[in-house]
Amino acid sequence: MSALAESTKALTETAPDYRSRPAPGIIAALFCGYLAIGLPLPVMPLFIHERLGFSNFVVGLVIGIQFLATVLTRGYAGRVSDRRGGKRSALQGAISCVVAGLLYLISAMPALSPSVSLAVIIVGRLTAGFGESQFVTGCVSWSIASVGPQRAGMSMSWTGIAMFAALAIGAPIGMWAYQIYGVEAAMIACIVAPLAAGAIASRELAYSTPSAATRLPFYKVVGQIWREGLGLMLQGVGLSGLTAFASLYFTARGWANAGLVMTSFGVGFIFVRLVLGNLPDRIGGYKVAAWSLALEALGQAMVWMASNQVIALAGALVTGLGCALIFPALGVEALKRVPASNRGSAMGAFVAFLDIAYGISGPVAGVISTQFGYAAVYLFGTFCALAGAALSLTASRS
Repeated sequence: MSALAESTKALTETAPDYRSRPAPGIIAALFCGYLAIGLPLPVMPLFIHERLGFSNFVVGLVIGIQFLATVLTRGYAGRVSDRRGGKRSALQGAISCVVAGLLYLISAMPALSPSVSLAVIIVGRLTAGFGESQFVTGCVSWSIASVGPQRAGMSMSWTGIAMFAALAIGAPIGMWAYQIYGVEAAMIACIVAPLAAGAIASRELAYSTPSAATRLPFYKVVGQIWREGLGLMLQGVGLSGLTAFASLYFTARGWANAGLVMTSFGVGFIFVRLVLGNLPDRIGGYKVAAWSLALEALGQAMVWMASNQVIALAGALVTGLGCALIFPALGVEALKRVPASNRGSAMGAFVAFLDIAYGISGPVAGVISTQFGYAAVYLFGTFCALAGAALSLTASRS
């Protein structure tokens, strides 16, 4: 009986009682926190270009610089998640995002010169990048901890739904606030959203106990998952083009409803995540990623060749359909390459490749748009998505 009792105790300690779905509080907190990323997306380019008078290259640089801060701090965010739990990382990130919103608000003060306003925005973007790094890495690893590794793909589908629902809703709200009430209203919303996220997150169970197992150094984690990360990076080029230049593209063509670009993207994205979110867990990530990247390439080509805003919005929708499962598909494969004690670091490293895509794509797209026009940005996205599809096919054989 004693041996049976000890065996039962050991089983209880090593087999946590996982949820069948990610914890609602984590998903709700991630949605609210990511609103702070979506709200300024259509506003920042217009504010920097039209009100402050800076070039397209500067627009792309400022949009992309947030992701430089994010990628440089993903290792730290992963360590916090592995050692102290995803909840701790998420709460720290929410606080940083509140500070970023305050800096955005300060940058809109009429008394500041354009150069000073730009400098404050850059500091705000760097702070937001630091906050997003911790917040997203924390929430993603926290959500996986709530359901267990066997449902990692489904968990990442739900966290992605929360993030892109926030983009889809946040972008038009930010544009509406900017057009009706001015840039200050949009920036105040960037303060309120992460405050709400922190309040929700603070009430949720931690769901994970930091592991004492041996962990790989962050650079070794990167070495294990670089193929999956590079595929994710190539996917991110198309999304970066939509977030950074769609509002300017629509304005240049004389089209209305630029704020609906991310809404269209989000509708396609969320539809696929809801209907097919468990597909990577069922049939394997590489196959899903290859087909998804090919579909993203089609959507980007539609935006590139659009003769009116309906086709452009349809292209954004198809891009969303394609992008929907790339993160969970390649993320599932990335998690298979590292020990359980490195899951937080693996997620941090994996998402860092997406940060690199955003950080590089903004300035590159700025140069492309200046030389060849805004439509060429989406031709660039088409080629990158096709390269990602080819990489996913080769990675599946390695």
